[in-house]
Formats: sequence, structure tokens, C-alpha cells
Amino acid sequence: MKSTAPPIGKARTVALISLFMASFMELLDATIVNVALPDIERALGAQNAELQWMVASYTLALAIGLITGSRLGDIYGRKKVFIIGLVVFTVASVLCGMAMNPEMLIASRALQGFASAAMIPQVLSSLQVMYKPSERAGAMAGFSALAGVAAVSGPILGAILTDANIFGWGWRTIFFVNIPVGIFAVICAVKFVPESKAPVRHKLDLSGVVVLAVGMLAILYPLTMGREENWPLWTFLMMGFGVLVLVGFVLLQWREERNGGEPLVAISLFKSRPFAAGIAMMFLFFIPMNGFFLIQTLFLQLGLEYPILKAGLTMIPFSVMVPVLAGISAAILAKKIGRVVLQLGPLVIAAGFVVLIFTVQAVGGTVTPWHLLAGLALSGAGFGMVVAPVGIFVLSEVPTKFAGSASGLFNTTSQLSGALGVAIIGTIFFNGLESSTATSKSTVFIDGFTSTMWMMAGGMVLAAIAASFLPRWASESDPGEDAPAERRAGVAGDWCHD
Repeated sequence: MKSTAPPIGKARTVALISLFMASFMELLDATIVNVALPDIERALGAQNAELQWMVASYTLALAIGLITGSRLGDIYGRKKVFIIGLVVFTVASVLCGMAMNPEMLIASRALQGFASAAMIPQVLSSLQVMYKPSERAGAMAGFSALAGVAAVSGPILGAILTDANIFGWGWRTIFFVNIPVGIFAVICAVKFVPESKAPVRHKLDLSGVVVLAVGMLAILYPLTMGREENWPLWTFLMMGFGVLVLVGFVLLQWREERNGGEPLVAISLFKSRPFAAGIAMMFLFFIPMNGFFLIQTLFLQLGLEYPILKAGLTMIPFSVMVPVLAGISAAILAKKIGRVVLQLGPLVIAAGFVVLIFTVQAVGGTVTPWHLLAGLALSGAGFGMVVAPVGIFVLSEVPTKFAGSASGLFNTTSQLSGALGVAIIGTIFFNGLESSTATSKSTVFIDGFTSTMWMMAGGMVLAAIAASFLPRWASESDPGEDAPAERRAGVAGDWCHD
């Protein structure tokens, strides 16, 4: 690995702080916007489909750009690409906060996603340069802990910042807060983060990126907008076109790999049943999970008319249980019961969803955060059981030569499923609201919420079934210093993008 001399002492600590601050901002912005959606809807006059896009545009852009961002760092220098991504992310945050209409906010969120795709892959790679193998465990543990805190604290911090209404900015504060953090992180990175490049010059599969983006947009756009347009013919034609484009993407990637090139996705990876099952499980898991993050805040604020701070604090039981069970799952359960932990996790979430369903149906529009505590705690526990060890099992039987590609595809899958979850679950939820025959607003939202939650619980059961095809035990062999940084670093914190 070509690099400048790594920093030591206080310089290395400051460099680490810069990397951690950038990661914290990116992970926080993936979830912080959800709780502010009702306020954004009122301020900008956004339609339901536009609210979905405010969430999905970020994760879709991040998913499409992740692998390319990693390779740009390998080619042109990880420090350079990290700083560029950090600057663009900060500028995009300013644009988000200044948005005058839904379209500007959606576009700015997409820009944030692309900037994150350039920024985040460099963090783990830089840690490999800054720390000796014997020292990396502590740095990676800190990264994972910070990632976990950022991911689960997004809705709570978003509610606090919006409710505080600093300088009268309201929801815009959740984006403006990135400005001083971003500036400080850039200054620290310029001076202290070491430069490094991959020893082998990788190629960029830009055509693959374009084809994947076109295919995903051709599916997600009509899926999100179709309900408000009453599902005209063009929506089905466009989705069919998107499917054909994605089929073409697979064929192009297969041909590129057979010709000895560096495709965006190594299709031969799917010859491994455990890896294929793992990717299927991730889609089945993250689609309903990301959908839940969207609809619960809409249900609490629009349906039950919770103030934004109350809605954010209602999620504390979920947020507390995630890191607790993540730690227990990774340190104990994965070693004691193997893949069973990934089969139990989705079932625990499904049980939490069912508890929430029966709770809101029994209590009705007067439901309080205390009523929701058990269901949210169960859901958070199940989420924690899955997110910590899932990457270890999915990647455990991948040959070392494919480790980088597999890790990139793992990360991309979690983001793509997040974008699909917002589009699919959001559409089902809003359809449920429209089809409800109830007369009161709260009852209408209860009907839409519970019918959608049943479908998401079913998705979790399917995820548990898919997990049964994973390896019984995750490999604990050391991939060694010759393995790509992605494999040596593991997938710590990857789940927290969702």
C-alpha cells in the first residue's frame, strides 16, 4: 500500500477525530431527516411521494456511488477523495438547509449521498494506514461504537434540533449543524490524515454505474409517483424498462468479468449459495426495516399528532436496545449459536411489529409512548441481533480474491434495499391510508399503519428463512495483510447507513 508516513501521537488522534466526525455526520444524516418529514411537508408543501424521495434519494445515491468512491480513493489518493467528499457533503448540507421547495431538497439530499459515497470508503482504508495490525482492533471498535450511536440517535437528535428552533431555523437546523462540524473535520483532515493509494491501480466501471443508476431510477420513480398519478400506463412500462435495464446490467457485468476486467459487481460471487442467500436475506430484512423507520414517524406525528420531540423520544426503547443486543450478538450469540442468531433476529422484530399492531388496535388514537414501549424494545432488540454479525456470515465463505468486490456489494445492497424499502413500504402505507373507510384521522392512520406492519412482519419471516441458507458458523480465519482493506477491516458499521 503506497502511503505517506502515518501520523503518531496527538496528530494521529486528531486525524482519527476527523475521520470519525465525517462518519458520524454521514450516518446521522441517513436517519435524522425522517423525524422532521412532517415539518418539512408543512414548510415546503411537499406531497407524500416527495417525502419518500427526500429519504430515498440519499440512500440511492450512496448505493450507486459506493464502489466507485472506493476505487477513486485507491486510484487518486484516499485523503484527497475523502476531503473532496467531505467538502461537497458540507456544501450539500447548506443547500439542504436553504431548500425553498421539495425538488431542491431532494436534489441536495442526492448530492449528500454521492458525497458520502466518496467520503466513507476512505475512512476504513485510512484506518489501515494509520494503525498497525496490533492496534487496529481498538480503532475499529471505536468506529463501530460511534457508528451505532449515530445510527440510532438520528431520530432523537433530529427531533431535539428541530424542536429547539435555533435562530428560527426549525427543521433546517438538522442540516446547518453539519457546517461547523464539516469545516473542522476538513481542517483536521488536510493537516493530519495521511495520504495513501492502493498498490494496484484499479479501473473504474463508469458504464456499470450509469446502467445501474438508470435501472434503479426507472423502477423507483414510477413506484413512488404512481400512486399519486393513479397508476397510469407509463408507470408500468417504465418499471418494465427498469427491469430490462437491470438484466442488461447483470449481463454486462458478467461479460466484463469473463473478459478479465473489473466489473462493478462480480457476478460469479452468486455461484456461492451462502453469499447469494445472504444478499437475498439483506434485501428481505432491510426493505421492511427501512420502511418502518419512515412510516413510524409519519404515524406518530401525522396520525397521532405527537409533537416532534415527543415522537423522537418515543423511539428511545428501540434506540437503547439496538447497541445492547448488537454487542451481545457479536460477542456471545454468534459464537454460541452461529447463524441461528440471524434467524432469530428477524423473528424477534416480527414479534415486535405484531405487538405494536395489537397495541395500537387495542388502545386506538389515545395510544401513548408507554403503550408502545414493549413493541419498540422488541423491534430494537431484533435489529441489534442482526446488524452486528450479518456481514461476518454473508462474507465468511467468499474467497479472498473476491473480498473487496463482495464487501462493496454487501454495502451497496444495504443501501439499495433501503431505497427500495422507502419506495415500496411508503407506497403501501399511503395506499392503506387512502383505502381506509374509517371516519377519524387517527383511525385512518391506524388502519394504514397496521396493514403495512403486517406485510413488514411477513417480510421479516422470509428474511429468517433466507438466513437458514447461510453458513452454520462464520469463519474466524485471519485474511492476512495481503487481503484488501475491506476484508481486513470487516464490515464494522456498514449496517448503520440504514
